[in-house]
Amino acid sequence: MEHKKFTITDDLLASQGQRLANLIIDLVVQYIIWISIGETIAILADVASGSVLKTWISSMGIVEKGITFAVIAGFYYYLTELYFSRSMAKFLTKTYIIMKDGSKPNYKSILKRTLCRFIPFEIFSFLGGTAGGWHDSMSETYVVKKHEFEKQKKIIILP
Repeated sequence: MEHKKFTITDDLLASQGQRLANLIIDLVVQYIIWISIGETIAILADVASGSVLKTWISSMGIVEKGITFAVIAGFYYYLTELYFSRSMAKFLTKTYIIMKDGSKPNYKSILKRTLCRFIPFEIFSFLGGTAGGWHDSMSETYVVKKHEFEKQKKIIILP
């Protein structure tokens, strides 16, 4: 059987609305995780009479809060996208991440994708009218509509 080369077409790419929904939903999920971890630590500190730990959590400054949130966001994106090729938001918007050839991204691509999210002003890279942001282009990944991609994948058999 002849194998055709897979190409990503505009109809496969997630829309700007889907991408914005992914951002908002993922931020909400990350915030819930962040609050849950903080509350769990506070409860454990109460149980263990760890007043120092509880005081530290309740007196965290904006920089410390930002760093802890960034750490959680990094783990969130890396782990969900590495194991599932999608974050929680991408499950809801029925999109996922693929490589240029239609294959699942490897750990290096996902790590690069995750680290690129921390480039200052990266969020504004979507405003240039390109198909994706810097975390897409630098990691050579694409966010595609799940159903359209699977339909196209059945037509073109991937090696």
